[in-house]
Amino acid sequence: MTQQAVRVRGLRKTYGAITALDGVDLDIQHGEVFGVLGPNGAGKSTTVEILQGHRKRNGGDVNVLGRDPASAGRDWRSRIGIVWQDESAPAELTVEETVRHFARFYPRPRDPGEVIGLVGLEARAGSRVKALSGGQRRRLDVALGVIGGPELLLLDEPTTGFDPAARRQFWHLIRKLAEEGTTIVLTTHYLEEAEELADRLAVIASGRLVAEGTPAELRDRYGSSATVHWTEPGGRPRSTETTTPTRTVATLMRRFDGEIPGLRIARPTLEDVYLRLSGQSTDRAADGENAC
Repeated sequence: MTQQAVRVRGLRKTYGAITALDGVDLDIQHGEVFGVLGPNGAGKSTTVEILQGHRKRNGGDVNVLGRDPASAGRDWRSRIGIVWQDESAPAELTVEETVRHFARFYPRPRDPGEVIGLVGLEARAGSRVKALSGGQRRRLDVALGVIGGPELLLLDEPTTGFDPAARRQFWHLIRKLAEEGTTIVLTTHYLEEAEELADRLAVIASGRLVAEGTPAELRDRYGSSATVHWTEPGGRPRSTETTTPTRTVATLMRRFDGEIPGLRIARPTLEDVYLRLSGQSTDRAADGENAC
């Protein structure tokens, strides 16, 4: 077994004059849940497609489970589970028929009934795929991704269309697979999902890796400031962004002789940090900055 489940160096992908990936490096350990974040068009899905051998790269070195995906064969592919963004199940089969059919593609599949239960489709096992709701079809896609008992599971926006209860059930499934030793690479737009599941995160923007670390490390490294909110006499809201919120509050206490109307201290969330790193942040301190 290689030291990393996934090792990427200098990954490049272009589409004509458009550069989708520009020198991305990644190291993903065995048994790790690794989240990839980025806005639409940042290169997340392209990265996952290259890892699974579905798309060719223009440059760089890629090693996945000890092989180059561009030349790996059938045995290697049987060790990989994939949940695509697009639905992959045939519409006329039932849920149970579909899962059992896909199980035959793998040398050591999981029990189809168990997998149907894991994704919460027991009650719809006899239903045709075309009769399922969008969220139920997405659950079936997840079932097809895990039926082979993969060593590496690649999930590209897997919970799109899930209601909150289904999303929580999916999180439980991911934790269970991780506990069993499955390496999981997850792209998602749901920051709560990324923080809940991922051991480490990579943020990709404009085809470049702009940050990597645990959710706590990213918050500490890129979200060290806090925003202090208060209300001026007359009811006018004010705020200031600062790395020393205690000092700011002390200054305000002297101004207001004790109680500070509307006092609230907001520290950056993972979403704030992500928006800042990906160049999407619209946060601005109000015109009260440095006014205390």
